Amino acid sequence: MAWLSPQDLQHWRAGAAFDSYRKLGAHPNRQGTWFCVWAPHATAVHVVGDFNQWNGQAHPLQPSEAGLWSGYVRGARPGHHYKYRVQRGGYLADKTDPYGFALEAPHPDGNPITGLSAIITDLAYDWHDADWMTNRQGPEGLKTPVSVYEVHLGSWRRKPDGASLSYREIAEPLADYALEMGFTHVEFLPLLEHPYYPSWGYQVVGYFAPTHRYGSPTDLKYLIDYLHQRGLGVIMDWVPAHFATDPQGLVFFDGTPQFEYGDPRMRFHPDWGTYIFDYAKPGVRNFLISNALFWLDEYHIDGLRFDAVASMLYRDYSRQEWTPNIHGGRENLEAISLLKNVNEEAYARFPDVMMIAEESTAWPKVSAPTFEGGLGFLYKWNMGWMHDTLEYMQMDPFFRQHHQRNVTFPLMYAFSEHFMLPLSHDEVVHMKGSLWGKMPGDDWQKAASLRLLFAHMIGHPGKKLLFMGGEFGQTSEWGHDRALDWHLLDEPFHQGLQHWWRDVNTLYRSHEALWDDTPTGFRWVDFSDHQQSVISYLRTNGEQTLLFILNFTPIPRGDYPVGVPTAGIWQEKLNSDSQGYGGSGVGNAGAVASTPTPWHGYDHAITVTLPPLGALVFELAEARPEGPEGEQ
Repeated sequence: MAWLSPQDLQHWRAGAAFDSYRKLGAHPNRQGTWFCVWAPHATAVHVVGDFNQWNGQAHPLQPSEAGLWSGYVRGARPGHHYKYRVQRGGYLADKTDPYGFALEAPHPDGNPITGLSAIITDLAYDWHDADWMTNRQGPEGLKTPVSVYEVHLGSWRRKPDGASLSYREIAEPLADYALEMGFTHVEFLPLLEHPYYPSWGYQVVGYFAPTHRYGSPTDLKYLIDYLHQRGLGVIMDWVPAHFATDPQGLVFFDGTPQFEYGDPRMRFHPDWGTYIFDYAKPGVRNFLISNALFWLDEYHIDGLRFDAVASMLYRDYSRQEWTPNIHGGRENLEAISLLKNVNEEAYARFPDVMMIAEESTAWPKVSAPTFEGGLGFLYKWNMGWMHDTLEYMQMDPFFRQHHQRNVTFPLMYAFSEHFMLPLSHDEVVHMKGSLWGKMPGDDWQKAASLRLLFAHMIGHPGKKLLFMGGEFGQTSEWGHDRALDWHLLDEPFHQGLQHWWRDVNTLYRSHEALWDDTPTGFRWVDFSDHQQSVISYLRTNGEQTLLFILNFTPIPRGDYPVGVPTAGIWQEKLNSDSQGYGGSGVGNAGAVASTPTPWHGYDHAITVTLPPLGALVFELAEARPEGPEGEQ
């Protein structure tokens, strides 16, 4: 009985084996396990493991013309550890299974036989998230709220002894907290198996294996299932741009540059010390596309955030020496094709997922469908908004009057893509400090500035993403080897900031006017008052209108006129300077009435008191005609 059919081999050779995780790797049944691995230049491949006392001659695999080796081993059962002993001439190496569904920890003594061995795993799981899976929206949810809590699982919270919480242990407290803070989704930094913990999961060895650090594959499924049952989506970072160079892994797998480029000028990534996939090879395309589909299918992941897409798009990305494409250009045509393919396949099979690109250049149509010439993502991280806004917020308020363009310019391109606004882990590592530390002034000003930043983030068009700890003002730079500084919540400023994030995020989730990220959903009121560093804008969906007024200086401003499109009573929905948030209590007594005063291009205006470093959000509570009969 053959494990691989002629159709399997045909699809593999064509680079269209997008279900290859169903055949490659280790697949147990009642009597034993089928093994299959891609090693096109090997002269011999044996499977070695617990079941044969790591005997390199006991179980040879049979080759096919497609470069796939397969065979059946009786007595090999779930829980057994194994590797592939790959031979090519004088080359002999024990390699972990690229399609292994679970991997052991690196062996403490560096033993090449047992370190990072794959584990035969039965992935069966009884899911209880049918309601969530039926109702999730994906592209249909472009006009729904998306607020993402970005989490590094190992350092969100820790046990009293300093150990990380497991997949199962984190499920309930994380769900409770994310819901309390108003988030719709949790995004995990990569949970793929990575031997080097300080890589945060971005230097992957086991693409099909959840990291062993927090439990088993079943435990991770439990976590995702639980979050779904509580009404939270799950996004996972995915790393198709580069892979770890651990000798047991993908590097030089069959004695040749198999997964990586053969050209040494293109093979090594100088920024991260990793190897780069050769996307032109059908076997690499099969591996990566099937891996993305595997997580969406087998683990019910709701979305994948593609890491470092810019490094995939350009052949000269961050390198002095490189080779051009067949047309002499710098675009990586094979990587572009792969990105389009993986998005096409994902949406063909799972039309309700979210494919998200971290892409930092001006590459056009990242979030446009491939049939419109785009890359096929649903969302693109708005790195320009992040950079300009944080640069502005880090300035001494006195100098902001000269740089108001940092706040206004992102609206020039805000509707060119389906954007997500990220305040991510990348902004609080590598000596960049914390969000709290970026804000100028004393603790009062830092807290007020962060409340102001979060208000603008919620008001600005685009979906939202915040890295853990930012919501309460983590003061130190994030460290992967310790928990967040939850003790800061004993201090009023940090507690108030956390309450502000909860309330402004809840405002976002409860007001449809904030969900329309198209040009019709945003309207400037005034962006010209740079001397006082005040901006104002409207968010609307035609039926509901919110007015945001932001004062980026620590100077309160009384009798400040702002034009409004409708006469009536405007309710002060939120005031970031309220004492409950740690502010000074400057405000407008809950509401203001408009007057028939032409201002900012409107026929009506409200006159407000602007709190220092404060954000005001107004909503029309009652429309009233103005004049002798309608005046208050």
